[in-house]
Amino acid sequence: MIKAVDVKDIGECVKVIRDSFSTIANEFGLTIENAPRFTAFATTKERLNWHLTGEHRPMYAFFDNETIVGYYSLLLQDNKECELSNLCVIPAYRHNGIGEELLKDAFKNAKELNCNKINIGIVEENKVLRKWYESFGFVHTGTKKFDFFPFTCEYMEKNL
Repeated sequence: MIKAVDVKDIGECVKVIRDSFSTIANEFGLTIENAPRFTAFATTKERLNWHLTGEHRPMYAFFDNETIVGYYSLLLQDNKECELSNLCVIPAYRHNGIGEELLKDAFKNAKELNCNKINIGIVEENKVLRKWYESFGFVHTGTKKFDFFPFTCEYMEKNL
């Protein structure tokens, strides 16, 4: 079941995000030394709490009974667009359709929040993830190389 995240859920969400993104870090050789700002290393309770209470980002989690096993948030932008952030599922729950449920929920919630486009940023070298997002209608819009990441960021969008 997908529910909105409450402040009391923040700690568990941090763990889900860090655990989920650590598999990407391992696959692409990312470490706290070479990519300290990567999601697997940079997500903290303070940061997520700020996203929820300071930026007022809508946040959602997939619950298996009372345990959070998946997560995403939306950053609302002034141009009727929103950025999908940190969509993830912990490794033990992958390949069961939870990611798809979370993504479709993000589309629904973004529309309800009057967004007409949804944007994402991913590790460009992650071709499997790119194909997955393309299968839901996302298109490549560009790339950017940052000094603080040993990978290229790929940007994609989908009209809602």
